[in-house]
Amino acid sequence: MGPVTAGVLQLLALTGALALVYIPLGTYMARVYSSQRHLRVERWIYKGIGADPDTEMRWPAYLRGVLVFSLAGVLLLYALQRLQGVLPGSLGFASIDPDQAFNTAVSFVTNTNWQSYYGEQAMGHVVQTAGLAVQNFVSAAVGMAVAVALVRGFARSRSGELGNFWTDLVRGVVRILVPLAFVAAIVLVACGVIQNFSGIHEVGQFTGGSQEWNGGAVASQEAIKELGTNGGGYFNANSAHPFENPTPFSNLFEIFLILVIPFALTRTFGVMVGSVKQGYAILAAMGTIWLGFVSLMMWAEFSHHGPAFELANGAMEGKEVRFGIGGSSLFAVSTTLTSTGAVDSFHSSFTGLGGGITLLGMMLGEIAPGGVGSGLYGMLVMAVIAVFIAGLMVGRTPEYLGKKIGTREIKQAALYILVTPALVLVLTAAAMALPTPGHSMTNSGAHGFSEILYAYTSASNNNGSAFAGLNADTQWFNTTLGIAMLLGRFVPMIFVLALAGSLARQTPVPVTAGTLRTGKPLFTGLLVGAVLIITGLTYFPALALGPLAEGLA
Repeated sequence: MGPVTAGVLQLLALTGALALVYIPLGTYMARVYSSQRHLRVERWIYKGIGADPDTEMRWPAYLRGVLVFSLAGVLLLYALQRLQGVLPGSLGFASIDPDQAFNTAVSFVTNTNWQSYYGEQAMGHVVQTAGLAVQNFVSAAVGMAVAVALVRGFARSRSGELGNFWTDLVRGVVRILVPLAFVAAIVLVACGVIQNFSGIHEVGQFTGGSQEWNGGAVASQEAIKELGTNGGGYFNANSAHPFENPTPFSNLFEIFLILVIPFALTRTFGVMVGSVKQGYAILAAMGTIWLGFVSLMMWAEFSHHGPAFELANGAMEGKEVRFGIGGSSLFAVSTTLTSTGAVDSFHSSFTGLGGGITLLGMMLGEIAPGGVGSGLYGMLVMAVIAVFIAGLMVGRTPEYLGKKIGTREIKQAALYILVTPALVLVLTAAAMALPTPGHSMTNSGAHGFSEILYAYTSASNNNGSAFAGLNADTQWFNTTLGIAMLLGRFVPMIFVLALAGSLARQTPVPVTAGTLRTGKPLFTGLLVGAVLIITGLTYFPALALGPLAEGLA
């Protein structure tokens, strides 16, 4: 079997698996967030945190819950890292420096999971499990809660109430993420992923010395790392490490975990607004972009000519032999079109155009299918933009799901899509203009520029993957990337929740002959076009200076 055939078969198997679970998982999540019943363990949690699960919240109160909970997470994770040297199970590792502790705390709380450290050489068992792994669950649940709040904004009328943040948070963890991660961890252990609390031990004797490895609760963290579109690796090599991702099957299974909830949330959306056709339209837009990017990536990595490429049947530089070009391309596209910073290959070693595809995937806003929760609310904001454009074309007040898109709504949507490009481009320009940040680049020219551009794109879009080749463990990058992660996560959430509150206060308008049918293929095509055009106009100059210049050289 040739490598191209193998890649296509992997794509077909993955698509089939996602299709099988789409309806049951999406419907189940809709029931979870619509249920009036509280489980006993949930009531214990509400009592412990002093929250009333039955109190409805308007968007300012919902936002306060998001911000207060996230701030508490940053402070707790920062404290764990600064105290690591005196904690049990630290494996002898010292406490983390203040700037790196800040960067890591912000990174995991914002669902970015950017890492400027070597996991196996810096973090002990307590920080990994009680700190990082816990944030993998709750940061994902926060994103899902905000997405559900926006869906309720479309579904409700004349109230302005969006549900209860604490209820949505707890249910997302207890009823969705924990059960799925438990099953996924068992599958990963069966595949060969390690799960222990062993210390550092010497492995073998080699010419010139030996290697040291430490164990860890890797399978359980790997499961929620992918399922929650988090991405932080237990080891520095991330999902390229055989302790995290040992076989081609585990590789495909991890890609499945990355995509399954974001895609299924479109079904949840359709069920909660009372029209599954609307969910299918959003799914079709996400799926079209994802399949298009996978096809482009495989073409870019398989088709280059030259003796080395021909001998390896494609661009194998920086890729694991056990995964090949097909598996690596699938993983790279799936992680950069979601907010998952996991990697099973070296993105910096991809061809110039292949590296550009990973960058563009994040620049789209990670909405195909995007992060857990963040992908759905990002695509719904783009849907608001798309119906506004359609309204301008026909001279009619735009409507979406029975709600008018007026001045207030379009301003909130516009501000949402401007936040991350502003962060990416301003911070990239500052890093390139100042003398000190440039010293962190190991490459010059277009590729060196791509390293900086990728770092700020990854941080501002809460992705977390790295182009590599960039020494990001400096005060400049730890601080500015941390700020980019904070602003890139929570400022857009402000506009999403404000939009949800505005929509929930409206009185639904009746469907007429002039209403745009948003459950039809025409709207899907309009939505895909709006996503690509807006992103292309925003980022094209930066892409032309980096990956496009390198790829066309």
